[in-house]
Parts: sequence; structure tokens; C-alpha cells
Amino acid sequence: MATLNINGRDVTVDVPTDMPILWVLRDVVGLTGTKFGCGMALCGACTVHLDGQPIRSCVTPVAAATGKKITTIEAIGDTPAGKKVQRAWLDLEVVQCGYCQSGQIMSASALLAKNAHPSDADIDGAMSGNICRCGTYPRIRAAIKQAAKGA
Repeated sequence: MATLNINGRDVTVDVPTDMPILWVLRDVVGLTGTKFGCGMALCGACTVHLDGQPIRSCVTPVAAATGKKITTIEAIGDTPAGKKVQRAWLDLEVVQCGYCQSGQIMSASALLAKNAHPSDADIDGAMSGNICRCGTYPRIRAAIKQAAKGA
């Protein structure tokens, strides 16, 4: 048994402590916005925040999240940075197939929460672990820049 704080509420789950957070979120709690991509922390589709830091939930065990706050795509719009990022994503029509976008939004929101005015290099560094098979990188960068302006 473990108690996790997910999107601001405590949830007690009966799972092994080495179970990846991704599967707790999707299969146990029913929050399916976080996606499974590669299972090896290489693509970024499973990105969530753990105490405000972007992490790959496919390789992070439940034990690492106990006593910390998990934020998923379902609640990122409740944060100032997340709200700006989601608005910019919609305004610029970033999404193509959409599969990677929850991870992209989570990484972008973490960047803007720490750095309100990122340079191109800052954006590249923060987003480098998120793969988009559709190649929407120019729209992603433009949306991050628009969100940084507060639009």
C-alpha cells in the first residue's frame, strides 16, 4: 500500500512499490492523459511533474513518489504556467496526431514555471527528451514563446 498525492489529492493504492508511476496513473487511478511511449524514458510521452520537476513516469517507481506531489496533464492547466502553455498550444494549433503532446505540455510547463523568459537554448534543453513523430517542433517552440509572453 502506498499513498500518493496526485493532482492535489491523496490516493491510496495497493500496488508494489517498484511499479512505475505511469501504470498506477493509467491502470489503477484511471488518469489516462499520461501516455506510454517507449517504456525506457527516451521519448517523453509519459512526462509528469514530481514536486514540480518533469520526470519520466514509465521508469519512476511508486516508492520515489511517496511523500511528493505528482501533477499530471489532467491538472497542469490549474497552474499558471500550465494554463498559459495549454492556451498557446490551442491558439497555435500545435497538435497533429497528439500522442506526445501531454508530455510536451508537461515539459514546457515545467520550463516556464522555472524560467519565465527562456532562450531558444533553454527551450531546446528542456524539450530535448520529448520526441514528436509528426515533427511539430516549430509549432511547439512558437507556443512556448507565446506562453512566455503571457498571451
